[in-house]
Amino acid sequence: MKNKSYILIGCLVTLMFVALSSCKKYLDKAPGTNVSSTAAFTNFTNFQGFTEELYSAVPEYESHIWACDWMLGDEIVHKTGITWLNEQFDNGDSWSWTNSEWISWLDGDGGTYHTNPTTGFGKGLWPNAWYGIHKANLGLANLSMLNGTQEEKDLIKGQLLFFRGWFHFELMTYWGGLPYIDTLLPSNAKLQLPRLTYQDMADHAAKDFREAADLLPVDWDNTTVGKATLGKNQQRITKVTALAYLGKNYLYAGSPLMNRVSKGIATYDVDYCKKAADAFAELLQLVDSHATWIKLIDFAHYSNLFYTNGGSFIPGYPETIFQAPVYSSWFAGCPWGPSSIFAEGNIGGGYVSPNARFVENYGMANGLPIDDPQSGYDPNNPWIGRDPRFYHDIVIDGDQIIKGSAPASKEKYRYANLSNNGWSRDNTGIGRTGYLLRKFTPMTANNIDNFPNNYMHLSYMRLADVYLMYAEAVLQGYGSSTSTGPNYMTPVQAVNKIRDRCGAGEVDPSYYAKDDFMEVIIRERAMELGFEEEIRYNDLRRWLLSSKMKYREKTAIDFDRGGTYPNGAPKPINISESILVTRKFDDKNYWLPLKIKDVNLYATFPQNPGY
Repeated sequence: MKNKSYILIGCLVTLMFVALSSCKKYLDKAPGTNVSSTAAFTNFTNFQGFTEELYSAVPEYESHIWACDWMLGDEIVHKTGITWLNEQFDNGDSWSWTNSEWISWLDGDGGTYHTNPTTGFGKGLWPNAWYGIHKANLGLANLSMLNGTQEEKDLIKGQLLFFRGWFHFELMTYWGGLPYIDTLLPSNAKLQLPRLTYQDMADHAAKDFREAADLLPVDWDNTTVGKATLGKNQQRITKVTALAYLGKNYLYAGSPLMNRVSKGIATYDVDYCKKAADAFAELLQLVDSHATWIKLIDFAHYSNLFYTNGGSFIPGYPETIFQAPVYSSWFAGCPWGPSSIFAEGNIGGGYVSPNARFVENYGMANGLPIDDPQSGYDPNNPWIGRDPRFYHDIVIDGDQIIKGSAPASKEKYRYANLSNNGWSRDNTGIGRTGYLLRKFTPMTANNIDNFPNNYMHLSYMRLADVYLMYAEAVLQGYGSSTSTGPNYMTPVQAVNKIRDRCGAGEVDPSYYAKDDFMEVIIRERAMELGFEEEIRYNDLRRWLLSSKMKYREKTAIDFDRGGTYPNGAPKPINISESILVTRKFDDKNYWLPLKIKDVNLYATFPQNPGY
């Protein structure tokens, strides 16, 4: 992504600036080693180097931990006897996000494998966000020093405004309304900024995202500056990125949880939803006109969104809208990585299994949910005729999980046996739900195929997410699944864009009613975006669904084998569902608690209710 000179200069300037601004006494030094504290801001190359540290402050959550533990929602069940953040949340312990638990990507950690300061490892959201906000404000305060073209000034300002908005947005997503710091605070300033309501904070973030969108290009390759890194600009912040987060920021502000905490009304705010729809429509029209390289990837290459499987590319292209920078392939070929399955020994996949209750979100190939009487779903043959994404994401009994040759003694492991007494099922470990996770896992990521090179890298946001958020925003803002909203496509058309991509049936007209179509969106977001980042966790929270028993119970599908299908696949019999975990969830758990040391800083920075 980055021009090497930008990176080197940025690191040097940052280190020098910190040293000059924080040290009161200096060791003896050679003549000529004094560096001006304004050097970072005088020309574009230096200023871009200063700005690019903001990219590296974005947590690379999937590499921060190796056990799929960025997933804090209802998608997974961990093996027993292991302390992971998802498991702690199941126990009702929201305090575990802090660095007292090394497994949390939300905070810093002291884990042996995750403390390299030159990469995204070991960088947690809470500390990095406040640092990033300060750095963005520092850059904006010194923008007048930049001696450059208008394009250069716009690019720097647009990036700084985006990151200031983005870090605030991420903070309020997990912790609710906080102070919005849009000015450079003096080091001796008295801390007294009050916590804003969520929606007040969102209004500030929207202002930053909107201005960033107006300043940034659709494609850096088409700028004079971008020619220096032509073809290597795909991870840079663009107008599309800023519009995407402008829309997401408005949609979140209009969601039931955020509206409840701001106005005491646990329903959607129509005005915020309309603003979200406007922003998403502006973005999608850029996609339609091919002004941006961003587009939906074809389903034949769907896995390229998530991992390389030996390829030399950054996962996500051309659909990703925002992701953390790529630093290394630390997990490439790593047997303990989140994208690994041990074919033998019943270990792998980061110690997790897909929650069988969550898997029920995957509908049928005809587009109908499994509980629709017309869907054709047969509970005695539960894996027949499902949505194509089901077979991409989930390993079911009888699936091939070894690709190459295997010793005769291990040949039986070629196909998963997830029945009650199968070799792929460990009721205290991997496969304990009757399923394995394949979404991020090429078949060869196992101990018999010997874990060949594979790099997994997920996006914070990709285009499919935008289509589905647009559908939700128009539905809730304009009240109909068939409304064109801001003179653009209908929610039905937006959802069908995603279904058409994977070859699933389009939304049946019997689900066009507003409440029914919202259920379609909930299921569709689960199928398309499940297991990725914190999308599902935050969706359930903002919809005020996390407290519902349906989303708290984590289950297994229990079955024996009884013969085979005509194609030779094993046939399940004696099928039943058992509850493995019921997440403890009180109303306070809709927000994470603030660190005690932080809420003690000053009186107008109170703790979240219930903690």
